[in-house]
Amino acid sequence: MKRTKMHDDEIETSPELVRRLLEQQLPQWARLPIELVVSYGTDHDIYRLGEQMAVRLPRISWATGQAAKEARWLPRLAPHVPLAVPVQLASGQPAEGYPFTWSVYEWLPGEDASRGLDDPKGAAVDLADFVKALRRIDPSDSPQRELGDRGGPLAENNQPVRRSIEALGTRIDGAAALTSWDESLQAGSWTGKDLWVHGDLLPGNLLTTDGRLSAVIDWGGLNIGDPACDLMPAWNVFSGESRVRFRTELDVDDQSWLRGRGWALYQAVMALPYYWDTNPGMIHQASHALEQVLEDTASS
Repeated sequence: MKRTKMHDDEIETSPELVRRLLEQQLPQWARLPIELVVSYGTDHDIYRLGEQMAVRLPRISWATGQAAKEARWLPRLAPHVPLAVPVQLASGQPAEGYPFTWSVYEWLPGEDASRGLDDPKGAAVDLADFVKALRRIDPSDSPQRELGDRGGPLAENNQPVRRSIEALGTRIDGAAALTSWDESLQAGSWTGKDLWVHGDLLPGNLLTTDGRLSAVIDWGGLNIGDPACDLMPAWNVFSGESRVRFRTELDVDDQSWLRGRGWALYQAVMALPYYWDTNPGMIHQASHALEQVLEDTASS
């Protein structure tokens, strides 16, 4: 299966490329079966390698630092959180016409949460426990957050959000989206201590096994900052009673809730115009999240 091109300057990969890279740099694994993993991920191609491993290749330059970030920070964070996280086994260098560093990880079993949850309220408790554990980890010597990164002030993203809403035109209720966004901005900035945030707790980054949440993947948004950023699952993953349970377990105040809702809106309206014609899975996820955000705004 060939992946659809999503970015103007992305790099194409293939099982044959993966095989050549392994033969040259990690020959002990070069004879194992290689199969593309189908997902709606946007910045890496993932190939299953045998039964126990996965090869991860950035498709675009902005994704090239993620493996290094995970290699540095996840071994430190993993012992303190109750769900599994990716374990990097090896890294490879540019070769065979492929311009980026690439990596090999342990295979994490399970299906992503975009396919639904058997027990949404139980998942809300499990994910809240994960978020609380992440927040408790000492944030000293942490990654340097840059302008616009997840966990920073929502206001840093004001102009991009407004441009995206305008670009979407009649495809969404732009007036309602702006009303919701303005309410989140009015909640003000986080004034507490910067805490660890995953930054991208979307359904595709949550794995389930036997009906329970089992792993959290894709840590490219890892930062320290406003913990409200990790409230996005309230609108991306949960609804109704499970949303209430998630908020209750995290003891979220009204201002943080509004900022979290703003982060969910931000992710949705930034993704929709960019991936509208190329990534139906992402469009489904973002459209659902935006619908939930606007319903929540209208009822509050």
